[in-house]
Amino acid sequence: MINKQEIMDFSREFGLSPNVVEKDYVLGWILDGISHQPKISNGWIFKGGTCLKKCYFETYRFSEDLDFTLKNQEQINNDFLMGVFKDLTDKVYEKTGIEMPKDKISFDIYQNPRGKTSAQGKISYRGPMKPGGNLPTIKLDLTADEILMLEPVDREVHHPYSDRPKQGIHIQCYCFEELFAEKIRALAERLRPRDLYDVVNLYRHEGINPDRTLVLSTLGKKCQFKNIPIPTMEILNAKPERTELVNEWSNMLKQQLHVLPPFEQFWQDYLYYSVKST
Repeated sequence: MINKQEIMDFSREFGLSPNVVEKDYVLGWILDGISHQPKISNGWIFKGGTCLKKCYFETYRFSEDLDFTLKNQEQINNDFLMGVFKDLTDKVYEKTGIEMPKDKISFDIYQNPRGKTSAQGKISYRGPMKPGGNLPTIKLDLTADEILMLEPVDREVHHPYSDRPKQGIHIQCYCFEELFAEKIRALAERLRPRDLYDVVNLYRHEGINPDRTLVLSTLGKKCQFKNIPIPTMEILNAKPERTELVNEWSNMLKQQLHVLPPFEQFWQDYLYYSVKST
């Protein structure tokens, strides 16, 4: 495990709180643990904002959750998940010294809006900052009924810390076009600040040249699966969550970014890119 000073150094470099940096550090080692668990390494497909940060863009908003689509619905089972993660956290501790107490691991199994079983997990940890009181937690969102349209890819996890394994950390994750389509779908469905931020940045990014036709066709199939229309600005502007999106822009993103851009800039950029793409 790296020391507290290294966390503090990265905190100054990134312009973010030490707790955010520490969580990013622990996320990397949990991903390493998942990648070395034979029961789940090939069947859990990493996605979402943390996937964008850890597998595609080194300079991106920091994210706190680990989102996975599971190929095997039967693995969304409390006994199975607890067994896997008790073993996983033991192995991470052996490698790094990061403590994840077994009595602080939990999974809530629930029925999602489509009537299928999903799970939300919480893992508490004691990392380099060694906090007193309540331990910080990492959340996992697991679902098995998301439609996976494109072949997953193996990506190296960005882990800039001095204890990075020599061979790196690798994880199975959504390909870029599927991540892009999924983010647009998520924005249309829940209209949250982080989704707007992600979608606009995916449009802007010049380092990866996605197949736009493939993004749009994948988006259409994902919206059809969710039984929602393909998003337009008229639909988004009419949603009641539009007001909350504005109000929560700063609250939800200020801890994840060194400099928070104004909401209206991102809303207008989304309008521009969405029109340009059609």
